[in-house]
Order: sequence, then structure tokens, then C-alpha cells
Amino acid sequence: MSEQNSNHDAEMDRRDFLKVGAGVAGVTLAPGVLLYGMNAYARPADEPASSKVRWGMLIDTTKCADGCNDCVTACDTENGLSGKTGPQDSQWIRKLHIKNLETGVEHDLPMMCQHCENPPCVDVCPTGASMKRADGIVLVDRHICIGCRYCMMACPYKARSFVHEPLHDQKPDVPRGQGCVESCTFCVQRVDKGETPACVEACDSANHNAMLFGDLKDPNSDIAKAVKTYDSTEVRADLRLNTGVRYQGI
Repeated sequence: MSEQNSNHDAEMDRRDFLKVGAGVAGVTLAPGVLLYGMNAYARPADEPASSKVRWGMLIDTTKCADGCNDCVTACDTENGLSGKTGPQDSQWIRKLHIKNLETGVEHDLPMMCQHCENPPCVDVCPTGASMKRADGIVLVDRHICIGCRYCMMACPYKARSFVHEPLHDQKPDVPRGQGCVESCTFCVQRVDKGETPACVEACDSANHNAMLFGDLKDPNSDIAKAVKTYDSTEVRADLRLNTGVRYQGI
């Protein structure tokens, strides 16, 4: 083989390696700075969820704009919810207005299933319908949910809803069912495809950037770095549930 051909092959090999490396490791923004995309976490349909990943969300309440419901609207649209807020309607995210009685400081924050490491809803479920995936996402299997609502009583965050009415025009990748309990799934149908939850996408699109989603176990992920760098807290940390959702500014 000539020296010219050898150099050409080596250059092609180098380019192929860089293409693969960029897809796996991320995109270099500056020396030592990488932007890790969710695409690296896309999971084949026949591959089970892995305990090597722990999905989580960090919400900066100081960036959560008063009166903004972009995250709620996006959740309703993505998951086929009515958007109604009555006592018999499903709400997977609701906006809360809280006030520190000692300091008087007030915040708005989105409240959803906190995807606990030790979820009380799973502990009390008599059929196993309430479950936690290996990657930390807490779900309800509507096929074996009997609608007893024990999980709703056990959840300290009031994050679960009961489906009272018949459902129509459901989305095929978001199964729901009358007589079943349901709650935020971290948009698992999107996460498994390497996409961010709809609420996070909407918050970013509105330039609020109050919600950060990613793998808490990956030291190179933005969320892991933020949790390590900045103070954050769990709602009802005294319950020692080790929630997957953390808040800044409260």
C-alpha cells in the first residue's frame, strides 16, 4: 500500500472516530467544557431501565415566574390531560404559592410527583401497580391498578389524581384509564427516546430556564454538577424519601 493511501485511510479512521466520540461524549463548547445531550440516554425499546441512571429534576424557584403556567400547559398537552383544575380532574403538575412564615419570603413552584427513592405510594399499593423503575421513575401500571387510592393517601405531596370520567382520544404512548390513579411520569415516553420532559422543554423555550432535568448519577451531567455546586432542598426532607425532584431558593 502506498504512503498516500495509508495516510488517507488513517485520516478517514480519525474522522469516523471523532464522529462516534461526539455522539457518545457530547459536543465541545470550549476547552474542558462539554454539552451532554439527552440523546446519549436514549434507550432501545427492548432494553430494560438501568439502575446506573437516576433521573432527577432541579427547579430554581427564583426563576419560576409569577403567574407562569407554561410547564403545566405543556404537561397537559403532552399527556392528554384536560387542563381543568377541579377536584375530580387530573393534574400532573400544579403551581403552588408558598410563603416562609419566619422570613416572609414567597415563592411560586411547580409541584409534581417527586419520584422518591423510597416512595410511600409503592409501599402501600396492594397490587404492585404503584412501582418504581430501576432508573428512579415512579409509575402506575393501569392494568393492575384497582383504584383503591391508598397511594393517594400515602403521598405527602398530593401528587396523584384519580380518573373519574371515561377518557376519549387518548395518546397511544401515554396510556390512561378510568378508575385508575395517575401522576407525573417525568414524561417517560420522551425520556426513553432521549428527550427532555415537556415541562422542561416549555420552560426553556420561554427563556425561564427554571427547570433542569438529567441523570443525578452522572457526574458530568448538568444536574449533577448543579446539585453538587449549589444549595438545594427536598420538600419534606424530614421524611427521608430522597426525592428525585429538588428545589433551589426555598
